[in-house]
Amino acid sequence: MFSITLKLMKKSARMLIPAGIAILIGTAFIAATFLFGNAMNDALAAQNTAQLGGANYVISPDSGKDLTDKDQDYIYTRTVNDFQLDRIRATEGVKDARASYAGSVTVTRGNKHASSYVITTAAKRTLLPVTITQGDQPADSNEIALTKSVADQLGVKVGDRVTVNSQAAQYAGKTGDSAGNTGDAGDESAQNADGTSSHDGDSDAASGASVSSDGANTADSGMTVRVVGLTDDPNGAYAYYGGASVLSDNVITAMAGSNDFGNLPVYLVYLDIDDASDTAAASTVKQVSTLLPKHFSVQSRAALVEESVKSMSSGETSITTIFLLSFGILAMLVAALVIANTFQVLVAQRRRTLALLRTIGANKSQLYVSVLFEAGVLGLIASALGVGLGIGLMAALCQSGLMKATGMTMRLVLSGPVFTVPMAFGIIMTVIASLGSARSATAVTPLEALRLIELTDTRRAGVVRAVISVLLIVAGVALCAFSVWQMSENIAGRDSMADKQYPLVLLAAIIGCALIFLGLVLSATFWLPVLMRGVGAMVALAGPSAKVAHANIQKNPRRVAATGAALLIGVTLVSTIATGAASAKQTMNEALTTRYSVDMIAAGTDMTGKQASEAAKVKGVQRGIYAPTRMMTMKDADGKSLSVLVVGVDGVDALRKVVRSDLSGVTIDGDSVLMPKYSAATGKDIPLDKSVTFTAGAAEAQADVANGPSGNDANGSAENGNGQSGGTQTLTLKPRKVDYRRIASNYAAVAFVDASHFTNGGIKADGHIMLMRIDAEGAGVALNDVFTNVQNVFSASAGVTVTGPVAERTQWETMINGMMALLVGLIAVAVLIALVGVANTLSLSVIERTRESATLRAIGMTRGQLRRSLAVEALLLSLVSGVVGVVLGTLFGWLGSYMVFSLYGDTVFPFEWATNGVVLGVAALAALLASVAPARRAVKTPPVEALAEA
Repeated sequence: MFSITLKLMKKSARMLIPAGIAILIGTAFIAATFLFGNAMNDALAAQNTAQLGGANYVISPDSGKDLTDKDQDYIYTRTVNDFQLDRIRATEGVKDARASYAGSVTVTRGNKHASSYVITTAAKRTLLPVTITQGDQPADSNEIALTKSVADQLGVKVGDRVTVNSQAAQYAGKTGDSAGNTGDAGDESAQNADGTSSHDGDSDAASGASVSSDGANTADSGMTVRVVGLTDDPNGAYAYYGGASVLSDNVITAMAGSNDFGNLPVYLVYLDIDDASDTAAASTVKQVSTLLPKHFSVQSRAALVEESVKSMSSGETSITTIFLLSFGILAMLVAALVIANTFQVLVAQRRRTLALLRTIGANKSQLYVSVLFEAGVLGLIASALGVGLGIGLMAALCQSGLMKATGMTMRLVLSGPVFTVPMAFGIIMTVIASLGSARSATAVTPLEALRLIELTDTRRAGVVRAVISVLLIVAGVALCAFSVWQMSENIAGRDSMADKQYPLVLLAAIIGCALIFLGLVLSATFWLPVLMRGVGAMVALAGPSAKVAHANIQKNPRRVAATGAALLIGVTLVSTIATGAASAKQTMNEALTTRYSVDMIAAGTDMTGKQASEAAKVKGVQRGIYAPTRMMTMKDADGKSLSVLVVGVDGVDALRKVVRSDLSGVTIDGDSVLMPKYSAATGKDIPLDKSVTFTAGAAEAQADVANGPSGNDANGSAENGNGQSGGTQTLTLKPRKVDYRRIASNYAAVAFVDASHFTNGGIKADGHIMLMRIDAEGAGVALNDVFTNVQNVFSASAGVTVTGPVAERTQWETMINGMMALLVGLIAVAVLIALVGVANTLSLSVIERTRESATLRAIGMTRGQLRRSLAVEALLLSLVSGVVGVVLGTLFGWLGSYMVFSLYGDTVFPFEWATNGVVLGVAALAALLASVAPARRAVKTPPVEALAEA
């Protein structure tokens, strides 16, 4: 019987191709998902250990032990001297040792400036975490190996000289303090000596050299060094910083504000130990361990990699894999519907063969097993091809280098689940999908098998399905209604479960949508044919072809529902994501507009008037004002201290050009200060007395250095633009409160005073700010282009940051568009498989209607009319299912947007015409293409021959 089955498969190979394609796509997706997860794990593990360079051992703090706060303080206050590097290097078996210390500097050549992350050097370049592509690593004093990008930016090559500078070096030079070692120690990921993170690079001890207001370098603490090499970062050890430069010991010591390399704080030391013999390596490790401070130990690179993989196995990588895998399973579920229809086609085609087999002695169980065996073989072959396709696609992705843009180098990593899971899932799903067809093929007598087999559900099954569907839909609607009610209560300020148990309320909404959708899919047998009948009745008025299509589509509601449901799944998900993305962008745009009063700002200690003039000329920048700033402190009426950015402007008229707030009736003069009504930090009203006193000076400067407020000069605001001490400065003014918001979100408030306070010496500026009003639409440019172009203007100044709602809106839109493109691309796989199902359904319809088609041809219907009838049938199937999917997806998208984005502002409920239109257009076009093969089969047989065969 099995040999007969294989021969039947060979004969029906063309009919099996659509189902095989559906299985192949689904299993390829699952295999590629596992491969992607493997590659991500491998790349992240390599990236996490890339800072070891060629080190095979590392000295690091003990982990997994109960350490007290005192122990932690001890660990993160160790210096280079504590590790006795000279004795470690002299230990037998140690080839080299490198203390890990890092920071940021500004590199200057002529009038060009560039920021660079810097690390310590090593005796052997193999121990460096970056690659020396030209020249050599620093070995003697006053040497640097620059990153290639910085060298290109400055136009320097090996042998040239550049000036390096840092805020910590300047501060130490001006105050005479050489103990300012608050730089990035240890793993070079910007972690301070006290263990607090400063990964953004702005609060690094050696970050960003200060530049005077005219753009000239304040070189009083800068060092001239020789470029001895160029570096590259192929493993992404410093991808966040665009690579790292290597400094000789004396230079990095000076940039840290110290005068002794041994005083630099470190908590990681990288070792290159001769491990040719495990016994010798173990002996070396034991000797080195005796030289270490307490709470430190030597760990092998292999152990670090293993720990890294374990830490990621329950982290973001596994979440990503599970997320992607869910789409692969979705594709396979849709494929199951296609497979079921395919085997119905096969059973219908083989009705005479089945009758003959029954006549010559084949029993029902043999036929049943035969169909399942055929499904298993098809699943095995298609799944194997799918796994091969998945491996091929992932290999091509790794070789293409597309992931290098993310700072990761991915490679193909094969594992057991890559093969076993997709193949098992593909075979099992194929066999399950064929059960109905196998049962239908064996439920007839030999005589009945000679006639057409109608594959329809019994009445009993229909009743059970209807009851379950109604219960699911009712439960889903109740959960969604409950979630919306709780959110509305929370927004109104009343007691609500969403206030303290928001995740549960959100989960209830998600489960509610899932139950509604599942109920609709299960009940599609009832409502989808009725809907198609109603639409078809109108279409039937178009002519005889449309009338025939309308009649034919009603003949097998079960099959129509299965095909429509497969397409419904994909279209609904695409529409949901498109609607949610559009709502997210519009809602966040509205929220950002109401929470910010200035479209975009640029602020920093080394901003120049020339840069501001160039920024004002950027297309899309409607207006801009350039003003001096000073970080000061004040106390509100309750005695609470606030950090305030004081900005000098030429009257309120200048402010009206850029601030989106009601400034009518407001003036700014020498005796007044314009203050915001609400604190940017707390959102609460700022209580003010009749007068407020702003203070800036030496004590406040020291507090700034300790707290590291973003955007401030780490030298302390006791220094003015030319580096001279200004002493303690105070300014007492009468406040006038206006509701303008988040001019610069890094400060509790931004206060506007008359510019004369800065020009007459009352306040000494420590930076500048540019406030801009943006009109990208009016200028005919993209918002992202405006933001990028303004950033480029200030790119030469390391201390200038560009922020504001335009920046946040650009980041939001980039992130949402990227996620939307990924999700729509994933779901397109399911839509593609569903459209293959449309072709299968039409093929089965053609087979079942052989006699009917022949009769129509005999009474005068032309081949063209018969083709058109099948095309109309395909369009009805795809467009009706597609429109229902768009409606459902839009409603689900609106509900999801309300549940998530109502927390940030008034939710916008858009209808995504463009995406939904494209989806429906693609579905219609694909349906027409799917009707070509079945139509060719229907018209190629002569009417007389068809009547004889039927």
